[in-house]
Amino acid sequence: MNSNFSNYQTNQFYDELIGSNNLPHKGIEMVYDYFNDLSIDELKSRQKNLETAMINMGITFNVYSEEGGTERIIPIDIIPRIIKAKEWSRLEKGLKQRIFALNEFLKDIYSDQKILKDKVIPSDVIFSSKGFIKECMDIKPLKDIFIHITGTDLIRNHKGEFVILEDNLRCPSGVSYMLQGRELSKQGLSKLISKAKVRSISEYTEKLFEVMKYVSGKSDPTIAVLTPGIYNSAYYEHSYLAQQMGVELVDYRDLVVENDVLKMRTTKGLKTVDMLYRRLDDVFIDPKAFNPTSLIGIPNLFKAYKKGNLGLANALGTGVADDKVVYAYVPKIIKYYLNEEPILSNVETFLCEDPKSMKYVLENIDQLVVKEANEAGGYGMLIGPKSTREEQDMFRERIKSNPRNYIAQPTISLSTAPCLVDETIEGRHVDLRPYILFGEEIYVTPGGLTRVALKKGSLVVNSSQGGGSKDTWVLKE
Repeated sequence: MNSNFSNYQTNQFYDELIGSNNLPHKGIEMVYDYFNDLSIDELKSRQKNLETAMINMGITFNVYSEEGGTERIIPIDIIPRIIKAKEWSRLEKGLKQRIFALNEFLKDIYSDQKILKDKVIPSDVIFSSKGFIKECMDIKPLKDIFIHITGTDLIRNHKGEFVILEDNLRCPSGVSYMLQGRELSKQGLSKLISKAKVRSISEYTEKLFEVMKYVSGKSDPTIAVLTPGIYNSAYYEHSYLAQQMGVELVDYRDLVVENDVLKMRTTKGLKTVDMLYRRLDDVFIDPKAFNPTSLIGIPNLFKAYKKGNLGLANALGTGVADDKVVYAYVPKIIKYYLNEEPILSNVETFLCEDPKSMKYVLENIDQLVVKEANEAGGYGMLIGPKSTREEQDMFRERIKSNPRNYIAQPTISLSTAPCLVDETIEGRHVDLRPYILFGEEIYVTPGGLTRVALKKGSLVVNSSQGGGSKDTWVLKE
């Protein structure tokens, strides 16, 4: 009888599969037994099949370095991460509450700015944010929706509670890896998926299409996915989503604005585009309105958007709501617009522009995680306990020269999940990015992208920093 978990160490962290007594959490014994009873050779063989299938399916990610770009697969681990129905139900409610409040916040910030007048958030926090686009003042996006697609990052702390790490509201990526990860799981674990009663995630692209259609207000809209091009790190995802929705994948060469209407070049001439799912940052989207040096934008697109002739998902200007300084105010934002307490908590956050907080951060930098307010993908970050004295000194100088641009958080004990590592199963730190769609109603995909820090002891899960992924199984009961 094999026992793959007999020497498994949780190392005082909360583990997604195994409790402190080295037995599985209640309600997920079936999955534990399945992976406990397979031989390591069989697990390795299945893992290899998984990786081969990924390469054959072309599921790749571009990583940039000084030597240029390299295309590679995001490593995926065969052992899924399990979330029980009751846990998911609370997560879903908390995410719907948060996204609704953030949309109300964006509507307000770009119109009456009541939250600033009522001094709930200091005005300079908003006006100094790189994500705040003053040109978007008084523009109402179609159906008053700013954030059609959100990827919110959560972690579990040492008590096993889910807390919000950050909001991704501009161009959240990774959903194709979630969807393809499930397809790959089905190839080797279909019976277990069925027996464990795992909720399906396959309707995501259908729901995404429905959101675009609803927002456009047309019965038969022309929808397109706008990509920066084949050299973008997430190009695979852009083409995958366009293909799955049955819509066109376009870049700047395919689009032109005529009489304040966005049009797409086709073999039969120009065709009006009603809705654009953009995977392009605000500043690059229209060289005439924003960054004149942008070579991948569409001149006068902003005019078409301003006149209400075009829907953009997500709306321009949403970046102000995923600024990491604004993140610290989200509990107050929820209370202000909904008069409710947040269902899901934030991680404790120190704002370096506050002199008292900055003093604390500078003195305790070796114990904290420091992040740039507008960076993503694990860039511009210092993990105190893993950093050198030189790195700490460098970040101290950066903070002092631009306090507004930095926040700090305690180093959190991210939960772990079992992963196949060489000849054994070991715990690796994970986070979770569920995807939320906002159309006629708010829909949370029952699952999400579980990102894995593959290096032993590492807390960095980002694929751009060498992280991997796991299929996420939400149980029906």
